[in-house]
Amino acid sequence: MIDPKSEEDFEDNFEDRGRDLQAEIEAERIAEALVFASSQPVSEGFLAERLPEKTDVHAIMLRLKEQYAPRGVNLVQVEGAWAFRTAADLSFVIRRDDNEVKKLSRAALEVLAIIAYHQPVTRAEIEDIRGVQTSRGTLDVLMEAGWVRFRGRRRTPGRPVTLGTTRDFLDHFGLEELRDLPGLEELKGAGLLSGRIPANFNIPSPLMNDELTEDEDPITQMDLEELGLLAPRGTSED
Repeated sequence: MIDPKSEEDFEDNFEDRGRDLQAEIEAERIAEALVFASSQPVSEGFLAERLPEKTDVHAIMLRLKEQYAPRGVNLVQVEGAWAFRTAADLSFVIRRDDNEVKKLSRAALEVLAIIAYHQPVTRAEIEDIRGVQTSRGTLDVLMEAGWVRFRGRRRTPGRPVTLGTTRDFLDHFGLEELRDLPGLEELKGAGLLSGRIPANFNIPSPLMNDELTEDEDPITQMDLEELGLLAPRGTSED
């Protein structure tokens, strides 16, 4: 004989699980809508502020990522934030408009690679690695593309500016984080390195976060004025 109390408890638990499932589905819908509506990758912190309290945001995003994996649009992580992007194998069918970033010169590609792998790095250090001078125009192209930024100022004589890559750099090249940059074997396999590289040659590991290192100072308003990125205080644009 079934205990009426046990049957009642079972029904209550079943109803609770049903409500929890419905709440999770609704949270997924909200998170999906927030990411879709944003022009920039959305952080889990941003989502948590807009979802019901105690929602496991990371678990929800991983489920959505799995659901979108076989589709023409994928949910991807970019430096810990989330964004919808065209599936990599379908990128060739997307027509590029006239606003696409122009093809980079060999010099710009070299500089971008050095910054990506050696960041934080100064202009003088870039020139030491390349063996030639780096024009301001080359850096300007990378800045305008939104792939390179000023990080800080090195605590050495002259206080040179340090450079690093941006979230847009990761997004454009389909990387979740800097540790996803290709390693030595991948670069050799892609034909980007000569088969006669020195035996002790290695690919450096870039700094994995945006925090300043011990030998860097933050960029100040005065620094930005000195670099020509801000008009000096007390002046106005006509």
